[in-house]
Amino acid sequence: MSESKPFSQATIQDVARHAGVSIATVSRVINKSANVAAATETRVRTAIAELNYRPHAAARGLASGKTNAIGLIAQHLSVPFFAPLFQGIESAAREFGLDVLIHCTQCGPPGLEPGYSRPLGPHNTDGLLIFAGALEHTELAYLYENGFPLVLLHQAPPNSLNIPYVTFENKASARKLVNHLIKVHGYRRIAFIKGPEDQEDSRWRELGYREALHAHGLEVEPSLVGAGGVMGSEAQASVEQWLRGGAHIEAVFAFDDDAALGAIYTLQQMGKRVPEDIAVVGFDDIHLAHYLAPPLTTVRAPVEKAGREAVRQLIQLIETGQADPVTLLPTELVIRRSCGCNETD
Repeated sequence: MSESKPFSQATIQDVARHAGVSIATVSRVINKSANVAAATETRVRTAIAELNYRPHAAARGLASGKTNAIGLIAQHLSVPFFAPLFQGIESAAREFGLDVLIHCTQCGPPGLEPGYSRPLGPHNTDGLLIFAGALEHTELAYLYENGFPLVLLHQAPPNSLNIPYVTFENKASARKLVNHLIKVHGYRRIAFIKGPEDQEDSRWRELGYREALHAHGLEVEPSLVGAGGVMGSEAQASVEQWLRGGAHIEAVFAFDDDAALGAIYTLQQMGKRVPEDIAVVGFDDIHLAHYLAPPLTTVRAPVEKAGREAVRQLIQLIETGQADPVTLLPTELVIRRSCGCNETD
């Protein structure tokens, strides 16, 4: 078995000395920033291999005018949804040889004016992925108007900004899910737990919910549309309020699986059986959805793929100045026992 080379502390100066060339020549070979004679390039690459030299990303960036890094800005990182999203972003960035830097806006002030002074931006990244609601429109506008590459995740840009974005097919899948509750199970009293006000995905899912009810001649009762939040606690409060207020509910559609988990927990704590007394369905198909008791009927959203596609669009934008205006990823209904069906997944 061959032994792997030990970690090397060799510097670019050591490589230049070993190859008998200047530091600038080594830099040109590493960054492919200018033509170098074939024999000279061979000497440099031989020296790099023999010394096991690993150029630092920051050093490559100084020579090429790029940072070799992209950034992700999100409000928080605290819900299970983000794990596969990060996996998709990181794996795609790694394929392009890029680092990923992350900033949570909940750790700082909500808006910074004038201009833009977040920890991530043009000073240390080549482009940014912006998750829904993470930046104020003024900050987006500042970056966009200064030509900095941006791709939005799960948020359409403000009307005046042509920023590409990646999202899921939300409305059609939500409508299909509510149709299932109505047509297969005969539920008529279906409550909806919506997400935060700045959650665009939630708004589309609520629209699908409303369209499905209207299509079956059912009215949307304002009292059965409750608040949800990023951690599920607001969803729990909405369910508790419905039950303590004597609301007649046959099923709950939560805007995401975390809210659905909160709904199931509260229902069971208050003596209700799921789905025998009240059915619960969600959206996203997080990893835990299959392992709940009962397993959760939901909509499978390609979260990891969204991360990968966002990186691909951002790289395309950085390299060519062009990207697809909208990337709409398809979703699929996943039937399990929480809606009242026998588990099929």
